[in-house]
Amino acid sequence: MQIAKVCGTVVSTCKEPSLRGVKFLLVQFLDRDGELLPQYEVAGDTVGAGVDEWVLISRGSAARQVGESDKRPIDAMVVGIIDTVSVDSHILYSKKDQYR
Repeated sequence: MQIAKVCGTVVSTCKEPSLRGVKFLLVQFLDRDGELLPQYEVAGDTVGAGVDEWVLISRGSAARQVGESDKRPIDAMVVGIIDTVSVDSHILYSKKDQYR
């Protein structure tokens, strides 16, 4: 899994039938220091994440094992919304502090 920040949404009105009802998010990956990396990816979302939230991304075949998505052509899936991240006893991110 990787940590990413939700940067936006992707809307597709015409898509593979197995993807109907799947919400898509544009996510940008983060490094160990919480800095944004240049890589972006579109990920399916099963947990209801929103813009500016930090999320856990599962990629590849593991992403297709989420829920009923094993037959869907999905390469990345948001599998969790992060509450806190700490590194070396330092809080790098806290969701509750993000929205004050």
